[in-house]
Amino acid sequence: MAPLPVVYGTKGRIEPLLDPAILGRFADLPQQGKISAEYVWLGGTMQDLRCKTRVLDKAPKSVADLPKWNYDGSSTDQAPGHDSEVYIVPQRIYKDPFRGGENIIVLCDCYEPPRQLPDGSLSELKVIPTNTRAACAAAMEKAKGEEPWFGIEQEYTLLNHTNKRPLGWPECGFPGPQGPYYCSVGSGSAIGRDIVEAHLKACYFAGVKISGVNAEVMPAQWEYQVGPCEGIQMGDDLWMSRYILYRICEVYNVEATFDPKPVPGDWNGAGGHTNFSSKATRADGSGWDAIQEQIKKLEKNHAKHIAAYGEGNERRLTGKHETSSMHDFSWGVANRGASIRVGRSVPVEKSGYYEDRRPASNLDPYVVTKLIVETTLL
Repeated sequence: MAPLPVVYGTKGRIEPLLDPAILGRFADLPQQGKISAEYVWLGGTMQDLRCKTRVLDKAPKSVADLPKWNYDGSSTDQAPGHDSEVYIVPQRIYKDPFRGGENIIVLCDCYEPPRQLPDGSLSELKVIPTNTRAACAAAMEKAKGEEPWFGIEQEYTLLNHTNKRPLGWPECGFPGPQGPYYCSVGSGSAIGRDIVEAHLKACYFAGVKISGVNAEVMPAQWEYQVGPCEGIQMGDDLWMSRYILYRICEVYNVEATFDPKPVPGDWNGAGGHTNFSSKATRADGSGWDAIQEQIKKLEKNHAKHIAAYGEGNERRLTGKHETSSMHDFSWGVANRGASIRVGRSVPVEKSGYYEDRRPASNLDPYVVTKLIVETTLL
């Protein structure tokens, strides 16, 4: 039997309250033909993920086979108590790495329920304000001829659940300065690797298009990459990857935070660097010209993008710690201190992609990818 996860609090070693091994006694019990569908949606803060299980009589062949559902929106700050019902509409199916078998996770978005009209018919579902997916999907549909591809580098920090300090940091004071932690290996340098490895395997199983992981510059900070994904799948896969990470951290009684500056001072912040290309930028010979034209459009809309690139991002975009100041727009080849970084090989090969380094780690991928497509392609 694998050793149980242990957390460390302000007074030393704390054993977990629940023994995860006990669940294993029930995990392989026959489900008698039933399927568990874990419906997942975005809550009222637009950062919180919510979920609940629906039992189905058979596995769906597509999202079209899944029923719409509802929940109490007054408990998620998405509806008033006197009119609290919010509808969730299935949008994408993932395999469930926690229950296994034919069980699934269903990513949904949120709508007001239909209303009865004067002629007795029902109105169409109406998008609620916190549903950013619907507008993103519409923009991606308009731009689908341009084949927008995205890859997002999701940085995050693991926290001790009991004292909210980064995992493995001294209870008083700080670890050694940055330098030995990036892409590191070894005790005291790569902190929390078990969670990272579990998350990687779970994303594989679920069908999330994860493409890499590495330790980041601040101790207890990690990064994984999702993509390349075309269109709306980028937002779907990134939100599902976050859900899977939260679920794994439950088991270890550890928190994952996407705060863009979890520790003030001389420590790197956490970003959500967004890599982008279109059919024009990938075109042989002419792609480099297309990239430069798109960057000009991004420069003209810098303030608009900064306003939508993550809450608290002003604490991170200071011009230090591998960032460009949020007040200035810049771009450069192989420059990690610029707003937009172009890879060294791109001007040589005359085609490729570029990286928008401005988004924070707590970015809403639906908002960011929609805005990039609107600015550069629409």
